[in-house]
Amino acid sequence: MTEEKLQDDIGVTQSASVSAEVAGLREKFGDQVLSATAGLDCEVVVLARECIVEACHYLKNAHGFEQMMDLCGVDKLAYPGHAEDAPRFEVVYNILSVSRNKRLRLKVGANERDLVDSVTEVWPTANWFERECFDMYGVIFNHHPDLRRLLTDYGFEGYPLRKDFPLTGRVEMFFDESQWRCVYRPNQLEERVLVERTWPGVDRG
Repeated sequence: MTEEKLQDDIGVTQSASVSAEVAGLREKFGDQVLSATAGLDCEVVVLARECIVEACHYLKNAHGFEQMMDLCGVDKLAYPGHAEDAPRFEVVYNILSVSRNKRLRLKVGANERDLVDSVTEVWPTANWFERECFDMYGVIFNHHPDLRRLLTDYGFEGYPLRKDFPLTGRVEMFFDESQWRCVYRPNQLEERVLVERTWPGVDRG
């Protein structure tokens, strides 16, 4: 396969030749490489969810991406132009090759009950990143060694960074003196009556 044909097939928008990493992923995983584009800071490769662990092993061992710098979630529920039949969530992996001074961004799509295989076996630092993504978005990471909430309380319900989560939350927590513990109750928000602003020197009547 020629380099020009490879660029056409995977949608790389770089002016330079396709990178060795993208070419290698395409050769090894074929149609599971859904797209590859030149981002503002690094190449962005969208992969099929089923191959994420194997792809990460490949990038670490064959191309020297020793570190995962970050893993985060994205809720595309209200994203402009997002197709209704496309996965609602994205899991984004930012990886770094220190030895080659190169970054790469991987993305996989997932719906609410889809399982995304954990990459903790590739980069142990993914442990807490995946827990945070689970806590905030509800993405379930299969084979994770300890998939518990990380930032919210143990009894918390819902996922705060989902686009359909209410801005004020659903409950509030307070300390109950009679029970001597923290308890939850439904939000009781009172409507604020705003007073018209006045300025110095204005006759206030």
